[in-house]
Amino acid sequence: MELNQRMKRIYLDNAATTACAPEVVEAMLPYFTEVFGNASSIHAYGREAKRAIEAARRQVARALNAAIPQEIIFTAGGSESDNWAIKGAAFSRKEKGRHIITTAIEHHAVLHTCQWLEKQCGFEVTYLPVDADGKVSAAAVEKAIRPDTVLVSVMAANNEIGTLQPIAEIGTVCRARGVLFHTDAVQAVGAIPLDVQAMNIDLLSLSGHKFHGPKGVGALYVRKGLKLDNLIHGGAQERGFRAGTENLPGIVGMGRAIELAAERLTENAQRMIRLRDRLITGIMERVPEVRLNGHPTDRLPNNCNLSFKYIEGEALLLRLDLAGIAGSSGSACTSGTLDPSHVLLAIGLPHAIAHGSLRLTLGADTTDEDIDAVLDRLPPIVQDLRAMSAMNASNML
Repeated sequence: MELNQRMKRIYLDNAATTACAPEVVEAMLPYFTEVFGNASSIHAYGREAKRAIEAARRQVARALNAAIPQEIIFTAGGSESDNWAIKGAAFSRKEKGRHIITTAIEHHAVLHTCQWLEKQCGFEVTYLPVDADGKVSAAAVEKAIRPDTVLVSVMAANNEIGTLQPIAEIGTVCRARGVLFHTDAVQAVGAIPLDVQAMNIDLLSLSGHKFHGPKGVGALYVRKGLKLDNLIHGGAQERGFRAGTENLPGIVGMGRAIELAAERLTENAQRMIRLRDRLITGIMERVPEVRLNGHPTDRLPNNCNLSFKYIEGEALLLRLDLAGIAGSSGSACTSGTLDPSHVLLAIGLPHAIAHGSLRLTLGADTTDEDIDAVLDRLPPIVQDLRAMSAMNASNML
């Protein structure tokens, strides 16, 4: 039955994308029509556009505690930033060595890039395993470093199960061993404190639409003094590092979004942790045979990832959508595949349980009433799906 039109729809897929904050939209609007110049032009229109881009660069740099704004280079999003960090570092240091270290639970923007380097360019990649909570240790990273290791890439927070990695400890190890350290912080920026200097991070990827900014714009932090081979060739934009006319409205919007996220980080994290824990506890009290995926406490403030035995995650998502609740079964970038999550398999879940996963991720607009509604609507859906599954199984006997 379709959702009653008077029933409020609840969006709990903020790990896939967030809505633009009203302040972000307001900041962007003039740059579609009034301030529309090309930042590479030398006339007044271009200079005004250039000033707006440099202001946004300072906003991003402040949020990450970069040493200088020029360490921020704007891209089209997190996937481009990941690709550039890994390929650029690998190619620029291939004379030193061709060994890269990453983990088995990285986003596919990292994993597929590493696999491409292996297949096409003769690099060797070590894919470190994680424990049952999805963590890799700094000791494991250090043990895997070899004389020919040129790059370590470990995500700050997992996009599916929300587990936080010991980024500061890994950064310390890499700096001491003279190995570049990249972190995919797409899910972490705006959710947890990040300090590229204190954490010894050399390269950091981020994407605007994950913290209530616009889609299609991201950034790569590149520590001053590092040389990366370019990923995109052409014009001299971004000081010659990244060709292509800049996405002026998007850059302005992302700058404002990260500024707001930094200002509200502590307040938002505290509120979402309370709501997240209410959601996790409530579901596990009301629904039997449910498993929490990811670290129980050392996880993103907004992430709830659960596996339900005896049902398919896709069927659960469809029923929840009909009940007015938007969630996901994992990464939005792999929603078209029938394969179980590589992250859930990496933490030791069997295929049958991994297929029954549900990711609910809170946002700035999530309320206690939203949590109450999920706790009211979800249990009977699970019960109904399990009953149908049991009937199908009995009919096959």
